Amino acid sequence: MSKSCLLCRDAGGTVLLRTEAWRIVLALDEPLYPGLCRVIWNAHVRELTDLEPTACTELLQALVRTERALRQVLKPVKVNLASLGNVTPHLHWHVVPRREDDAHFPNAIWGPERRKAMPPPLAAETIAALKTALEQRT
Repeated sequence: MSKSCLLCRDAGGTVLLRTEAWRIVLALDEPLYPGLCRVIWNAHVRELTDLEPTACTELLQALVRTERALRQVLKPVKVNLASLGNVTPHLHWHVVPRREDDAHFPNAIWGPERRKAMPPPLAAETIAALKTALEQRT
């Protein structure tokens, strides 16, 4: 744990599912992208290659689980996966459900907006459905 690391000090969003090794959170600080999740490795490591091979496999399975749940519940046109860590150098992935009418589509969400868009936040029922889908092991 690093006292100066935001993801060591804070959950990074609303926790939807947590294991000893990782957590999946709903990023409420991304209002243009309702449903954006982060898969965060709990231990403070900077890069994927800091993990042992079995841990890499476990993290990949958590990413797939997150993408599958987002596709099942939100039915996006595409799901983007990104691991940057330039601002927060703690191993985490962004799992971004994309819609054709979102502010940046088809470009990456961190670039210039292509159109103005402000989708409504996810309903409590949708968040509950996403959590249920994440808890399934299939």
